Amino acid sequence: MQTLTLLSTTMVKMASDDYVGFTFFVGCMAMMAASAFFFLSLNQFDKKWRTSVLISGLITFIAAVHYFYMKQYWVDVHESPTFFRYVDWVLTVPLMCVEFYLILKVAGAKTDLLVQMILLSLGMLVTGYLGETVFSGQAALWGAISGAFYFVIVYIIWFGSAAKLAKAAGGNVLASHKILCWFVLVGWAIYPLGYMLGTNGWYTSLLGSGSVDVAYNIADAINKIGFGLVVYTLATKQTT
Repeated sequence: MQTLTLLSTTMVKMASDDYVGFTFFVGCMAMMAASAFFFLSLNQFDKKWRTSVLISGLITFIAAVHYFYMKQYWVDVHESPTFFRYVDWVLTVPLMCVEFYLILKVAGAKTDLLVQMILLSLGMLVTGYLGETVFSGQAALWGAISGAFYFVIVYIIWFGSAAKLAKAAGGNVLASHKILCWFVLVGWAIYPLGYMLGTNGWYTSLLGSGSVDVAYNIADAINKIGFGLVVYTLATKQTT
């Protein structure tokens, strides 16, 4: 409560050499610009693809709002805005799972796939949050549990039911699905790195510790905007 009061009553200027704060600012602007781009392009697509592009815009818009608050939190308190970040992820990561489902609907994807991926993503995020905050003394254990959820998602989209549906759809859908899979495998891998840099465990002696926010901010910009651009490109190809 004291922190929230500080944020609401004090507006501290960001120092010119605050590079972490700068990544928050750039992230906010990039997400907002991407949102405007996705929202303003909606009318050019067939109705069946508008929802996918709309969700791309929602993902980046939600992130932009959170980045606005996270930037000010960092400037005022100079601590990682862990709570705000996980609130953002709890909203946006399941929406990324919805993107997989929507592009695979043409191949007959059922809501079971959507529910499964959303629950796995929430499990990944909740256990990650617990490891960073409530049970920070057991961060390695909770990180491993979070990682297990992540690898199940990776299996589903690369080899499981989602992969099979993408192969059945073929063409542009398959190509776009593969790109999104690479985002999850490579782009999302930055998050465990940030987790390990910000917590203590067996990995600390190997990686040391550092600013988790720079790693997280870069990952968010790449993954959220990149996801949206892949969906936008697919919708464009399927409409023309």
